[in-house]
Amino acid sequence: MFKVIIIDDEHYAREELNELLEETKLVEVIAQCANAIEGLKAIHSLKPDVVFLDIHMPQVTGLELLSMLDPDNMPKVVFVTAYDEYAVKAFEDNAFDYLLKPVESQRLHKTLARIKSSLELDKIQQTEKIDYSPVLNHKLELIPCSGFNRILLLEPNKIEIAMSEQTGVHLLTDSDKFTASLSLKILEEKTELIRCHRQYLINPTCIREIKLLDNGSAEIITRSLHHAPVSRRYLKLIKDRFGLIS
Repeated sequence: MFKVIIIDDEHYAREELNELLEETKLVEVIAQCANAIEGLKAIHSLKPDVVFLDIHMPQVTGLELLSMLDPDNMPKVVFVTAYDEYAVKAFEDNAFDYLLKPVESQRLHKTLARIKSSLELDKIQQTEKIDYSPVLNHKLELIPCSGFNRILLLEPNKIEIAMSEQTGVHLLTDSDKFTASLSLKILEEKTELIRCHRQYLINPTCIREIKLLDNGSAEIITRSLHHAPVSRRYLKLIKDRFGLIS
Protein backbone atom coordinates (compact mmCIF):
# COMPACT_ATOMS: atom_id res chain seq x y z
CA MET A 1 0.00 0.00 0.00
CA PHE A 2 1.44 3.38 -0.96
CA LYS A 3 0.75 6.83 0.44
CA VAL A 4 -1.20 9.41 -1.57
CA ILE A 5 -1.99 13.12 -1.34
CA ILE A 6 -4.87 14.66 -3.31
CA ILE A 7 -4.53 18.34 -4.29
CA ASP A 8 -7.61 19.91 -5.88
CA ASP A 9 -9.46 23.17 -5.20
CA GLU A 10 -12.86 21.53 -5.88
CA HIS A 11 -14.22 19.92 -2.71
CA TYR A 12 -16.48 17.42 -4.44
CA ALA A 13 -13.73 16.40 -6.86
CA ARG A 14 -11.41 15.68 -3.91
CA GLU A 15 -14.04 13.66 -2.11
CA GLU A 16 -14.97 11.67 -5.18
CA LEU A 17 -11.35 10.80 -5.96
CA ASN A 18 -10.72 9.95 -2.31
CA GLU A 19 -13.63 7.49 -2.33
CA LEU A 20 -12.46 5.87 -5.56
CA LEU A 21 -8.94 5.48 -4.19
CA GLU A 22 -10.12 4.01 -0.89
CA GLU A 23 -12.31 1.50 -2.73
CA THR A 24 -9.24 0.09 -4.47
CA LYS A 25 -7.64 -0.95 -1.14
CA LEU A 26 -4.28 -0.23 -2.79
CA VAL A 27 -3.50 3.18 -1.31
CA GLU A 28 -3.67 5.22 1.87
CA VAL A 29 -4.85 8.80 1.36
CA ILE A 30 -2.79 10.68 3.94
CA ALA A 31 -3.99 14.20 3.05
CA GLN A 32 -6.42 16.20 0.96
CA CYS A 33 -5.42 19.77 0.09
CA ALA A 34 -7.63 22.53 -1.26
CA ASN A 35 -4.87 24.58 -2.90
CA ALA A 36 -1.25 24.46 -4.00
CA ILE A 37 0.11 26.14 -0.87
CA GLU A 38 -1.47 23.53 1.41
CA GLY A 39 -0.28 20.87 -1.01
CA LEU A 40 3.31 22.09 -0.96
CA LYS A 41 3.44 21.97 2.84
CA ALA A 42 1.83 18.52 2.91
CA ILE A 43 4.31 17.14 0.36
CA HIS A 44 7.26 18.46 2.34
CA SER A 45 6.01 17.21 5.71
CA LEU A 46 4.31 13.91 4.79
CA LYS A 47 6.53 12.79 1.88
CA PRO A 48 3.90 10.85 -0.12
CA ASP A 49 4.68 8.21 -2.70
CA VAL A 50 2.15 9.69 -5.14
CA VAL A 51 0.40 13.03 -5.60
CA PHE A 52 -2.86 13.37 -7.55
CA LEU A 53 -2.55 16.96 -8.72
CA ASP A 54 -5.26 19.15 -10.23
CA ILE A 55 -3.88 21.37 -12.99
CA HIS A 56 -6.21 24.36 -12.87
CA MET A 57 -6.22 25.98 -9.41
CA PRO A 58 -6.46 29.68 -8.48
CA GLN A 59 -3.36 31.75 -7.59
CA VAL A 60 -0.87 28.87 -7.90
CA THR A 61 -1.62 26.22 -10.53
CA GLY A 62 -0.72 22.57 -10.31
CA LEU A 63 2.13 23.00 -12.79
CA GLU A 64 3.48 25.97 -10.82
CA LEU A 65 3.38 23.83 -7.67
CA LEU A 66 5.31 21.12 -9.46
CA SER A 67 7.94 23.71 -10.42
CA MET A 68 8.49 24.39 -6.72
CA LEU A 69 9.46 20.81 -5.87
CA ASP A 70 12.99 19.47 -5.80
CA PRO A 71 13.35 17.09 -8.78
CA ASP A 72 15.69 14.87 -6.74
CA ASN A 73 12.97 14.25 -4.11
CA MET A 74 9.90 14.34 -6.31
CA PRO A 75 6.98 12.00 -5.58
CA LYS A 76 5.29 10.37 -8.52
CA VAL A 77 2.65 12.70 -9.93
CA VAL A 78 -0.68 11.93 -11.57
CA PHE A 79 -2.14 15.00 -13.25
CA VAL A 80 -5.90 15.40 -12.87
CA THR A 81 -7.69 17.78 -15.22
CA ALA A 82 -10.91 18.54 -16.99
CA TYR A 83 -10.39 17.89 -20.68
CA ASP A 84 -7.71 20.20 -21.99
CA GLU A 85 -6.51 19.26 -25.46
CA TYR A 86 -3.11 20.91 -25.11
CA ALA A 87 -2.42 19.63 -21.58
CA VAL A 88 -3.45 16.08 -22.45
CA LYS A 89 -1.28 16.16 -25.59
CA ALA A 90 1.71 17.28 -23.51
CA PHE A 91 1.12 14.52 -20.95
CA GLU A 92 0.79 11.85 -23.63
CA ASP A 93 3.86 13.03 -25.54
CA ASN A 94 5.96 12.76 -22.37
CA ALA A 95 4.31 9.58 -21.02
CA PHE A 96 3.07 11.28 -17.85
CA ASP A 97 0.22 9.75 -15.87
CA TYR A 98 -2.99 11.74 -16.08
CA LEU A 99 -6.69 11.34 -15.33
CA LEU A 100 -9.58 13.21 -16.89
CA LYS A 101 -12.42 14.55 -14.76
CA PRO A 102 -14.77 13.02 -13.87
CA VAL A 103 -12.36 10.22 -12.94
CA GLU A 104 -13.48 6.78 -14.06
CA SER A 105 -12.84 3.80 -11.79
CA GLN A 106 -11.48 1.58 -14.57
CA ARG A 107 -9.01 4.23 -15.75
CA LEU A 108 -7.91 4.85 -12.15
CA HIS A 109 -7.16 1.15 -11.66
CA LYS A 110 -4.91 1.18 -14.72
CA THR A 111 -3.05 4.18 -13.38
CA LEU A 112 -2.61 2.60 -9.95
CA ALA A 113 -1.36 -0.64 -11.48
CA ARG A 114 1.25 1.29 -13.45
CA ILE A 115 2.33 3.23 -10.34
CA LYS A 116 2.49 0.07 -8.23
CA SER A 117 4.81 -1.57 -10.76
CA SER A 118 6.97 1.54 -10.90
CA LEU A 119 7.27 1.81 -7.11
CA GLU A 120 8.16 -1.86 -6.82
CA LEU A 121 10.85 -1.40 -9.45
CA ASP A 122 12.22 1.57 -7.51
CA LYS A 123 12.78 -0.70 -4.50
CA ILE A 124 14.76 -3.18 -6.58
CA GLN A 125 16.83 -0.68 -8.54
CA GLN A 126 17.22 3.07 -8.71
CA THR A 127 15.15 4.05 -11.73
CA GLU A 128 15.67 7.28 -13.63
CA LYS A 129 13.73 10.26 -12.29
CA ILE A 130 10.81 11.44 -14.39
CA ASP A 131 11.62 14.68 -16.18
CA TYR A 132 8.63 16.99 -15.84
CA SER A 133 10.44 20.00 -17.37
CA PRO A 134 8.52 19.89 -20.72
CA VAL A 135 5.33 21.04 -18.96
CA LEU A 136 6.84 23.22 -16.23
CA ASN A 137 7.46 26.93 -15.97
CA HIS A 138 11.20 27.62 -16.06
CA LYS A 139 10.83 30.60 -13.71
CA LEU A 140 8.54 31.05 -10.71
CA GLU A 141 6.20 34.02 -10.80
CA LEU A 142 5.19 33.73 -7.13
CA ILE A 143 6.98 32.43 -4.03
CA PRO A 144 4.76 30.99 -1.25
CA CYS A 145 5.93 32.13 2.17
CA SER A 146 4.65 32.97 5.62
CA GLY A 147 5.23 35.66 8.20
CA PHE A 148 3.33 37.45 10.94
CA ASN A 149 0.58 34.79 11.03
CA ARG A 150 -0.21 35.04 7.33
CA ILE A 151 0.55 33.28 4.07
CA LEU A 152 1.83 35.46 1.28
CA LEU A 153 2.55 34.90 -2.39
CA LEU A 154 5.63 37.02 -2.92
CA GLU A 155 6.93 38.23 -6.27
CA PRO A 156 10.58 37.16 -6.65
CA ASN A 157 11.72 40.68 -7.58
CA LYS A 158 10.61 41.86 -4.10
CA ILE A 159 13.17 39.60 -2.43
CA GLU A 160 16.50 41.21 -1.55
CA ILE A 161 18.12 38.30 0.28
CA ALA A 162 17.26 34.62 0.75
CA MET A 163 19.11 32.74 3.48
CA SER A 164 19.04 29.24 4.87
CA GLU A 165 19.06 28.82 8.66
CA GLN A 166 18.18 26.02 11.07
CA THR A 167 14.63 27.38 11.30
CA GLY A 168 14.14 27.33 7.52
CA VAL A 169 14.68 29.46 4.43
CA HIS A 170 14.05 33.13 5.17
CA LEU A 171 13.38 35.92 2.68
CA LEU A 172 14.18 39.58 3.34
CA THR A 173 12.31 42.30 1.47
CA ASP A 174 12.63 46.05 1.92
CA SER A 175 10.38 45.93 4.98
CA ASP A 176 9.57 42.35 6.05
CA LYS A 177 11.01 38.92 6.74
CA PHE A 178 9.19 35.79 5.57
CA THR A 179 9.75 32.07 5.81
CA ALA A 180 9.70 30.39 2.40
CA SER A 181 8.25 26.98 1.62
CA LEU A 182 11.02 26.42 -0.94
CA SER A 183 14.68 25.43 -0.73
CA LEU A 184 17.56 27.70 -1.71
CA LYS A 185 18.28 25.28 -4.54
CA ILE A 186 14.83 25.79 -6.07
CA LEU A 187 14.98 29.57 -5.54
CA GLU A 188 18.35 29.71 -7.27
CA GLU A 189 17.17 27.60 -10.21
CA LYS A 190 13.71 29.14 -10.64
CA THR A 191 14.27 32.86 -9.94
CA GLU A 192 16.80 35.57 -10.78
CA LEU A 193 18.43 35.30 -7.33
CA ILE A 194 22.12 34.44 -7.48
CA ARG A 195 24.36 32.55 -5.08
CA CYS A 196 26.81 34.59 -2.99
CA HIS A 197 27.39 32.07 -0.20
CA ARG A 198 26.53 28.47 0.55
CA GLN A 199 23.63 29.68 2.71
CA TYR A 200 22.74 32.94 0.92
CA LEU A 201 21.18 34.13 -2.34
CA ILE A 202 21.07 37.77 -3.37
CA ASN A 203 18.92 39.76 -5.77
CA PRO A 204 21.49 41.37 -8.09
CA THR A 205 19.20 44.33 -8.78
CA CYS A 206 19.06 45.17 -5.06
CA ILE A 207 22.81 45.37 -4.41
CA ARG A 208 23.83 48.78 -3.09
CA GLU A 209 27.43 48.02 -2.12
CA ILE A 210 29.97 45.20 -2.20
CA LYS A 211 32.40 45.63 0.69
CA LEU A 212 35.68 43.78 0.14
CA LEU A 213 37.21 42.22 3.27
CA ASP A 214 40.84 41.52 4.16
CA ASN A 215 40.40 37.73 4.16
CA GLY A 216 39.48 37.64 0.47
CA SER A 217 35.74 37.41 1.06
CA ALA A 218 33.20 40.24 0.92
CA GLU A 219 29.89 41.51 2.22
CA ILE A 220 26.91 42.69 0.20
CA ILE A 221 24.74 45.53 1.45
CA THR A 222 21.34 45.88 -0.18
CA ARG A 223 19.28 48.98 -0.89
CA SER A 224 17.37 48.37 2.36
CA LEU A 225 20.66 47.93 4.25
CA HIS A 226 20.37 44.16 4.68
CA HIS A 227 23.74 42.41 4.86
CA ALA A 228 24.78 39.14 3.21
CA PRO A 229 28.19 37.45 3.29
CA VAL A 230 30.03 36.68 0.07
CA SER A 231 32.37 33.70 0.25
CA ARG A 232 35.64 33.66 -1.71
CA ARG A 233 34.17 30.88 -3.86
CA TYR A 234 31.42 33.14 -5.21
CA LEU A 235 33.14 36.54 -5.08
CA LYS A 236 34.85 36.11 -8.46
CA LEU A 237 31.55 35.07 -10.09
CA ILE A 238 29.84 38.18 -8.73
CA LYS A 239 32.71 40.42 -9.85
CA ASP A 240 32.57 38.89 -13.32
CA ARG A 241 28.81 39.40 -13.49
CA PHE A 242 29.17 43.13 -12.89
CA GLY A 243 32.37 43.56 -14.89
CA LEU A 244 34.43 44.43 -11.81
CA ILE A 245 38.22 44.20 -11.93
CA SER A 246 39.52 41.37 -9.73
